[in-house]
Amino acid sequence: MSIDTVATTPFAGQRPGTSGLRKKVSEFMQPGYLENFVQAIFDTLGAVHGKTLVVGGDGRYFNRPAIGIIVRMAAAHGFARVLVGQHGILSTPAVSCVIRQRGACGGLILSASHNPGGPDGDFGIKYNGDNGGPAPETFTDAVYHATATLAHYRISDDSAPALATLGSFACDGMQVEIIDSVADYAALMGELFDFDAIRALFASGFRMRFDGMHAVSGPYAHAIFEGLLGASAGTVIHGTPLEDFGGGHPDPNPVCAAELMAIMFAADAPDVGAASDGDADRNMIVGRALAVTPSDSLAILAANATLVPGYRAGLRGIARSMPTSQAADLVASALGVPCFETPTGWKYFGNLLDAGMATLCGEESYGTGSTHIREKDGVWAVLFWLNLLAVTGKPVDTIVREHWARFGRHYYSRHDYEAVASAPAAAMMAELRAGVAALAGARLGDFTVALADDFSYTDPVDQSVASGQGIRIVMTDGSRIVLRLSGTGTEGATVRLYLEKYEADAARHDLDVQQVLAPLAAIAEQLSGLRARSGRSGPTVVT
Repeated sequence: MSIDTVATTPFAGQRPGTSGLRKKVSEFMQPGYLENFVQAIFDTLGAVHGKTLVVGGDGRYFNRPAIGIIVRMAAAHGFARVLVGQHGILSTPAVSCVIRQRGACGGLILSASHNPGGPDGDFGIKYNGDNGGPAPETFTDAVYHATATLAHYRISDDSAPALATLGSFACDGMQVEIIDSVADYAALMGELFDFDAIRALFASGFRMRFDGMHAVSGPYAHAIFEGLLGASAGTVIHGTPLEDFGGGHPDPNPVCAAELMAIMFAADAPDVGAASDGDADRNMIVGRALAVTPSDSLAILAANATLVPGYRAGLRGIARSMPTSQAADLVASALGVPCFETPTGWKYFGNLLDAGMATLCGEESYGTGSTHIREKDGVWAVLFWLNLLAVTGKPVDTIVREHWARFGRHYYSRHDYEAVASAPAAAMMAELRAGVAALAGARLGDFTVALADDFSYTDPVDQSVASGQGIRIVMTDGSRIVLRLSGTGTEGATVRLYLEKYEADAARHDLDVQQVLAPLAAIAEQLSGLRARSGRSGPTVVT
């Protein structure tokens, strides 16, 4: 076999976002497009001889052909070994786990997370480093600059092994090991959680419904919930990964997981419902007739962490993304630990976790995680909740309401304006950025502005600075309006509006969320002109 050096020319726009490079499948399938980006990653990595690389994805369209290309390119660059999930399946949390457990130098994750799949859908690729976490911005910037000057890529002309059979195979002298997609991850979960207590919970007649959304979490849910923990057959629905996610949108929120919501709001609802997304790093928890917000979930897990074996020593700190509600801040204060407010993007949590400054982390976009890996983790979050339910003997709604009674309720909502024309969205943000500082002290409706800025973050570990992270307007009563552009979409711009209002009075904890937040929504519209700018009469999705 031989190594081919293939002449190429740069493709415009291969700049990684907060979660790697995401584009339409059709763009990735252009001859040389994926190869160029992978070559830029390998060039940025430098010497990789003798090292181990992990490769896997969420099973979406083009997943397996892309893995074949990557394996052959890895052989051409001198990797000693590549670990690939069986059938090309490895959830994002599992990739992080395998990197850390097997001493790999890093991994390539093929996923566009919660974005739709299929031939007309989205595809994505990102590199995670040897700590298991997303590559830092210095690395992704270097990759982008490399893509702009590429003249060739290197690839073996050997055949990549089939992905269905477990075992070791050769590719141009490199070892390719097809590994069980679930085993390493399930073993780690068994170390963190009281599986005996959860088995007893299911044996008592406790019922759960887990929606895999025809995405990558299905195999993990079948193996762990129905297999290791003894949940009844049928607990997992939509548990077979499909290249187009069954035509659905694999985003675990009340809108996209409408079937699960209908089950959980029915008269004969199971005790708990849960869902995960395309690559299994997000989660939604639903009690009977009660969807738990991601912000509340993070705060509740933190407040009860010592009930779970893996966290009995307590928390060193909590970290949340800036748009996430301030519910975790109150828990951190009660525990006497710091609460870090970071930009959106899991890579910002990695430094805090590696430095031992934080134990639990969370984002409002249904992502929660901890020191066990360096990614958010959907199945882990569900297991955490199951462990709490088993130990306390309380239903989900009781745990949530007791938490509100102790800490107060943060009414919270996110309004997404998707596929907005990029130019007016950018212009809106630029105008807000230019005038936001002048809002301090202003009276807006019934609120007075205490702080208004374009959020900037100085990393307490390496002192790196991330600026321009979103417009933040904080009122004197703690209420907040946040506006930012998301980096996860593949068409136009996605504008996210976040609204938050704190309520300490337990007698006012059952109000309609959108009615409570309506005055803040009106102020946000007055300041931004978002509906006119977007050409929309309202948000695409409200969660």
